[in-house]
Formats: sequence, structure tokens, C-alpha cells
Amino acid sequence: MKTKIKPLSAAVISALFGAAIGATMTSTAAAPCMPCAPRAGERNPFNTCAAKNPCQTKNPCAAMNPCATKNPYAAKNPCAAGDRVDPKLVTRPNGTEPYQGDMLALVTEGRDLWNSKAISRNNSVSCSTCHQDGTTMLQPGFAKPYPHSVQMAKDAAGMESITLEGMVQLCMIKPMQSKPFAWDSRQLAALTAYTSVLQRTFKPVGNTHNPCAAKNPCTAKNPCVVNPCAAMKNPCAVMNPCAARH
Repeated sequence: MKTKIKPLSAAVISALFGAAIGATMTSTAAAPCMPCAPRAGERNPFNTCAAKNPCQTKNPCAAMNPCATKNPYAAKNPCAAGDRVDPKLVTRPNGTEPYQGDMLALVTEGRDLWNSKAISRNNSVSCSTCHQDGTTMLQPGFAKPYPHSVQMAKDAAGMESITLEGMVQLCMIKPMQSKPFAWDSRQLAALTAYTSVLQRTFKPVGNTHNPCAAKNPCTAKNPCVVNPCAAMKNPCAVMNPCAARH
């Protein structure tokens, strides 16, 4: 015997449909803080908070830091204490005498040497490259009579005191990356004579231009010190509607 299924009346259909809508509205109303919560075990495909953070994918400060790759002051810093200098190389040997000559002629020749790149390794720098006006980058102690304590001599050779001609020799070895002069050479006498003239006219004003002491140009204005991604507000971090309550 077959059972006849009666068609649902319009009233019954309306009641069932209304109950379904009411259940959905109740579910939504019960979770007003979870618009991004998963529904029926599925992820919300319209979750605006699930996109990629532009500061995580392409960080402009992480790729190529201009201060990290090739620091001009880190490769071969002539003022660094890495390569020690034998104090014997900058100390006049016993029994030797400096070259003797006309002082005016020696000072004139020394001035030419001061401005010459030919005395440096590979003809790259001169004394005036660092000491542009004759006294730039000289420590206030330069005005003191030699021998006296010089920080560069301490760092490079462990010397507590050095002579003026010793400093000339040290500069030849360190910043100039060359060989010291022969102790009886006219060049050493000339450059020492000219340096002594600069010393007499030197007025200590502080060491404001020493590239090996003051400020590293890669630390002053490093574009990666202030992260541009840190200042921007992440719309998914401040008020994340998906992180409130589940």
C-alpha cells in the first residue's frame, strides 16, 4: 500500500523558511565582533585581513642596504688599528743623523711633497688630501712640542710618545700605505721641516673633520634606521575585526 505524500501547504513552507532565516540572523547577531569568523567550517574568502602585509613581503630596508654592502670606511681604513706598525720603523735608529741642508729650500721642497700624490702607494693620496688647509684633521695636541703622545701612534704602534719625523714616517706607512723614507734622506728632512712650519702656525680648534673619529657617513643618515613600514599603520593590526573574539 502506497503512502501518499501530501504537498506542503504554503503556510508550512513559509514557516520553515522563516525559521531558517531567523536562525541565520540569530547566529549573525550572536557574533557581531566576528565578521571574519569561519562559517560552517570554511574560511571566509572575503577576509580583508588575510591579505599580504606589504611590509612583510617587500621590505625596502631589507633588500639592499647601501650601508651594509660596501662601506668605504670599513674596507681599508688607514686609521684602523688592524695592521700593527713596528715601532722600530718610526723610530730613528741609533747612530744615524738627519739630512742637513738649507732650511728654506727644505721647507719649499717639503711643501711640494705635502701636496704630491707620488709619495703614496699607487699615487692615490697626498698629505693635503686629508690635511687640506695644512691643519685640517690635526689633533689639538699637534701644537705641543715633539716628542709627545699621539693617539694614532698609540693605536698603530703602541707608542706612548713619538717625534715629529716619526709621525711623518708613520703617516707614510699608515694613511699613505707606502714605505717610510730613509732616515738620512732629503725627503724626510724636507717633509719634517715643512710640517714643523705648519705646527708653529697651528691653532687648536678641535678635531671636527677626522673621518676616522667623528661620524661614520653610513650611520648618520641611514635610510634603514627609520623603517618606513613601521610608521605606516597596518589596517589589519590596529583594529583587526578578525582578532577580537572567536
